[in-house]
Amino acid sequence: MRAPEASRSNALPAGAWWLWALGLATAASRTTNPLLLGLLVGVAGYVVAARRTDAPWARSYGAFIRIGLFVIGVRLVFSVFLGSPVPGAHALFTLPELPLPDWAQGVRIGGRVTAEQLVFALYDGAKLAALLICLGAANSLANPARLLKSLPGALYEAGVAVVVAMTFAPNMVADVARLRTARRLRGRPTGGVKAVLQIGLPVLEGALERSVAVAASMDARGYGRTAQVPPAVRHTTNALTLGGLLGVCAGTYGLLAAEGAVYGMPLLVAGLVAAAAGLRLGGARSVRTRYRPDRWDARAWLVAGSGVVVAAAMIWAGGVDADALHPGVVPLTAPVLPLWPAAAVLVGLVPALVAPVPPTAGTPAPRAGAGSGAVPPGSASRGVRRVRAPERGGRPSPPGTRTGACDGADGVRAAGGAADGGGKTRPSPEEGQ
Repeated sequence: MRAPEASRSNALPAGAWWLWALGLATAASRTTNPLLLGLLVGVAGYVVAARRTDAPWARSYGAFIRIGLFVIGVRLVFSVFLGSPVPGAHALFTLPELPLPDWAQGVRIGGRVTAEQLVFALYDGAKLAALLICLGAANSLANPARLLKSLPGALYEAGVAVVVAMTFAPNMVADVARLRTARRLRGRPTGGVKAVLQIGLPVLEGALERSVAVAASMDARGYGRTAQVPPAVRHTTNALTLGGLLGVCAGTYGLLAAEGAVYGMPLLVAGLVAAAAGLRLGGARSVRTRYRPDRWDARAWLVAGSGVVVAAAMIWAGGVDADALHPGVVPLTAPVLPLWPAAAVLVGLVPALVAPVPPTAGTPAPRAGAGSGAVPPGSASRGVRRVRAPERGGRPSPPGTRTGACDGADGVRAAGGAADGGGKTRPSPEEGQ
């Protein structure tokens, strides 16, 4: 199955990207093996590099990577200064220990730092960092506005709030990059505390302006307006939704508890059915319509299914060979890459093969006038022509001088002025040939 070029008609639903990313995040939460975590991050990064677009939210993946590294650093710092319950025999150094009162028993500040506790903190921080990076991949690939099309009508208002919250980080990253580029072009420093303070105020101002614009557009589109429904339907909807959520919670607890395996699955299924029925009835209150709803074709199901396969394989591997997914730190042992869980993680590369290729992934178009002087298609129909600008006083430029191209309205005015005799112009040497 060859991946086509992305367009509006064949764009993947945002829900497919989120299911794929949640599958990778679930797999990351089931292991502390740094090799598997690194493989998960590599799979997510490769798919993002192959299928992300030039949209503002697509630039947030690097920020999530930096956040993940920051999480690892904070986890190591906390382990050094606050200690760890992990015993260890390989002492690295000893910090001065701060005496604490009796009511703070079990907590220490300073003391002996061992290699075992640092390795344990590194594994723990790497798991959380990999989870954040996998979710950051979904933020970079999925269009937040298209995610609203996949929500039922009963959750539309809450979904709008969630989508607006999710777009905060990508838009902030785009604003920071734009302001840093502007400062760099003006010769001003982009690093340091002073630069951060000078960049922060325009970023907050832009966020406020976006909030006002979003509020105005939501009001113009009738956000919050609902249809009139009978009281009986409204009460039935509330009962089904609340009962379904309680059933889902009880069923999930039953599946996690050892003594509730018998009734866990029936309660979970019944809760899901009741919640779905409640959301279906609640959608009757929504008066909105859907324009061009997203279609789940074979490619969307392959993308979403690859994430589900990775999560299911990692969960099954945890029950079969838990030691391979959680390498020991007491005593210290080198982690080993389990083969078939690693092969299951590679299934997450399916989106890089079947998802539509964004237009920016191809070879860039040649520049106008580069090389052999080729003119881009359509330039002749726009009336674009390279002319020589006269010098002051109406004197023509000396032969051989290269000048810029006049495009758009300026080009039309320049061509008209030359035709009316407003100033003599001569063609460039390239045009003369």
